Amino acid sequence: MRSDQTARDNLIKTMLFLHSRGWCDGTGGNFSVCLQHDPLQLLMAPSGVDKGSVQAEELIVVDANGAVTDGNGRASAETELHLCIMSSVGAGAVLHTHSVAATVLSRVHGCDGFVQLEGWEMLKGLNGIKSHETTLAIPVVANNQNMQQLSASVKPHLHGPAWGILVAGHGLYAWGESLEQARHHVEIIEFLLSAHLHYQQLRNTTHQIKP
Repeated sequence: MRSDQTARDNLIKTMLFLHSRGWCDGTGGNFSVCLQHDPLQLLMAPSGVDKGSVQAEELIVVDANGAVTDGNGRASAETELHLCIMSSVGAGAVLHTHSVAATVLSRVHGCDGFVQLEGWEMLKGLNGIKSHETTLAIPVVANNQNMQQLSASVKPHLHGPAWGILVAGHGLYAWGESLEQARHHVEIIEFLLSAHLHYQQLRNTTHQIKP
C-alpha cells in the first residue's frame, strides 16, 4: 500500500462530501492536502475531472514549483494559489468550492471588498471565534487568470481570522491546519454565506411589499 494512502482516501471522502452538497458541480473546484511542508509537497485532485467520481489512484502529487511528481493527471491552473496559501500560513489543506452563495455574494460585494458577517451563532464554528457578537469580514479579491497576480492579491489577506477568501465571481478558498479543519471551515463559511444571502433577499423582498 502507498505510504500516502490514508491521505488519498481522506481527500477523496472530502471531495465526495463537497460534491454532494453542490459546492463543486461538474469539474469545478480544486482541493489539496499538504503531504510535507519542507520541501512543500501537495496531494491534489487533477484538473478537468468530475470531483464526484474521481478515484484515489487518480490523485496527483505536486511539488513547490507546481510540477506533477506522481500521477498521470494535469495540475490545475490554480495550483499556484494553493501553494501560496500553504506556504504563507502553513495550512494542512486548501479547499476551493463553487457554491451559488459564495459566487453570487463575491460579485455583489465587488472586487477588493469584503462580505461582512455578523450576529450569526454559527460564527463560533470558525477556529478562534468565541461569540456570535462578532463581525467577520470575508475578503473579496478580483478574479484573474494570471495566477501569480491572483496569488499576490490574495496573500495580504491570509493572516486574518476568516480562514477563507472569496474570488469575485469564482467562489471560496478556505483552509485549515488539517484536512478535517479545512472541511469544517468550508462547511461553516458556506452556511454563513448562504444564510447571509437569504437574509439579504428576504429583507429586500420585505421592503418592497411594505404598504
